Amino acid sequence: MMDDAAHRESGRAMVEFVFLGTLMLVPLVYLVLILAALQAGAFSATSAAREAGRAFTTASAESEALARGRAAAELSFEDFGVRGSSGVTFACDGSPCLRPDGRVQVTARVTVPMPLVPEFLSGAVPAAVPIEVTHVASVDRFGGASP
Repeated sequence: MMDDAAHRESGRAMVEFVFLGTLMLVPLVYLVLILAALQAGAFSATSAAREAGRAFTTASAESEALARGRAAAELSFEDFGVRGSSGVTFACDGSPCLRPDGRVQVTARVTVPMPLVPEFLSGAVPAAVPIEVTHVASVDRFGGASP
């Protein structure tokens, strides 16, 4: 009698292991995908803010500083594969912006879409996560724009 029961149970452990393993592995892989997307978004925003501030404060004239800062931010966003839902803003602590020891606050924003979340579910679950990074860049004490 024992042999018949053991024979009927043979193979079930393998099926249960595969089923439960798959059931637990799928959410774990999805969690890794989400964390990777968020980390890439945070890195891109940090890099964009830092590089935009550096490009802005090293400009030789205020008329070109904004364009240089935006171009540097766009290059940084492209390096991390961020497309479309990103932006950068600049705020100076005085006038003129590029005076010696002046400070420029750069804010980079990125909206990271969640992987594999369809748009029609955006009302029920978050389909995207906004990330905002602020960096303060200083103009060189002996630098600044020429009058």
